[in-house]
Amino acid sequence: YGKCGSVEDARKVFDKMAVRNVVSWTVMIAACAQSGRSKLALQIFRQMQLEGVVPNKITFVTILNACLCPTVSAEGRLIHAHIIARGLESNIVVGTAIVNMYGKCGNLENARSVFDKMPDRDVVLWTAMIGAYAQHAHGKE
Repeated sequence: YGKCGSVEDARKVFDKMAVRNVVSWTVMIAACAQSGRSKLALQIFRQMQLEGVVPNKITFVTILNACLCPTVSAEGRLIHAHIIARGLESNIVVGTAIVNMYGKCGNLENARSVFDKMPDRDVVLWTAMIGAYAQHAHGKE
C-alpha cells in the first residue's frame, strides 16, 4: 500500500500488526516520507522510539528523507544528533543522507561539515554535495 501512495491503507495494516519490528516501522515511515507526509513520518518515528524499537541505519536514512524541506529542518538536526550518538555518522549511506538533507534545506555549512568528516567518499556522496551547492547557486564551490 505504501509504494502505491495509499498511506491510510498502509497505516491500517500497520496498526493491526500484533508484532512490529524495526523493518515494519521503517516501511511505514518510508510510506509517509515518499508520499510527502513528513510530519506523519516524524510522528511514527517518535512513536517507534517510545515503544522501545531502536532505529537502524536504514531507518535513519528513511527518516532523513522526510526532513528535506525547511519546515522540518529542526527535526532533521535532532535526528542527526541521534545518528552521532549511535556512532553512525561516518557510514557512507547515512552520511550521504545527512549531506542530502542539509543540502536540500539550504544548510550548506552543515552539509559540508558532514561531507568533510566522511572517511570515504563515493560518487553518490560527491553528487549530494555538488547538488547542494548547485541547488543554492554556489557553483564555484
